[in-house]
Amino acid sequence: MLQKFGFTQYESQVFEVLTASTSPLDATTIVKYSQVPKSKVYEVLNRLADKGLILSSFTDRKKLYTALPLETIIEKLTDEFQTNVEELKSKKYSLTPVDDRVWTIKNNEAIYSLSKQTLSKASRSIYFSGWADDLLPLLPLLEEKQEKGLEVEVMSIGEIDSILENSHTLLPDVRHEALERYQLLIIDEKELVFAGVERGEWQGIQTLSSPLVKFFTEFFFHDVALAEITHKYEDTLMKDEKIKNILMKLRY
Repeated sequence: MLQKFGFTQYESQVFEVLTASTSPLDATTIVKYSQVPKSKVYEVLNRLADKGLILSSFTDRKKLYTALPLETIIEKLTDEFQTNVEELKSKKYSLTPVDDRVWTIKNNEAIYSLSKQTLSKASRSIYFSGWADDLLPLLPLLEEKQEKGLEVEVMSIGEIDSILENSHTLLPDVRHEALERYQLLIIDEKELVFAGVERGEWQGIQTLSSPLVKFFTEFFFHDVALAEITHKYEDTLMKDEKIKNILMKLRY
């Protein structure tokens, strides 16, 4: 019957033994009559004590256990059930909206406006990467957000003059085979705007899709790590033809 109230089989077996006994029992005796493994009995007894169903006491260096009167248990379970019913009646349920849609956008000016609008909404963090001349118009807003305490991290293709504390720079190399114009903005690790040049025209996407935001966040930090490693060990890396050829093929 106790299992119908959410008790485990072991809890029910131990409680049944304690209820059937006219005197307190020690753990060894409880194991004998309940058939609950000795390795589990103390864990079960502690759970029953936490639920307020049994009492314990030390006598002659031995810990004894006894169950509360069944009438008290029934009253306790009834009160708890009624409380849960009332809580269930008053609880408000609502689905958290999930927007996995991916919106497309064209035109450089429109993408700039969208990026600026998205930046203004940031409340915790901003990750931004792109070419220096595309980044410059948004730099004042990025610096303002940093001054307000947001985490701002920027990856720039080309040098920029900025007060940003977390700024990384990759100097373009004419030998790069896949170094293309792009712009990536992620705010609060939940919304992104990504754009690139396709057939001479800027095209982009905007989304709140969690899998895509996570993927592009890893993409951002991949570029940051690669830029920092290349900058620090450039002489060594460029002397290795195999590594140099790989670096020149990477799409930043």
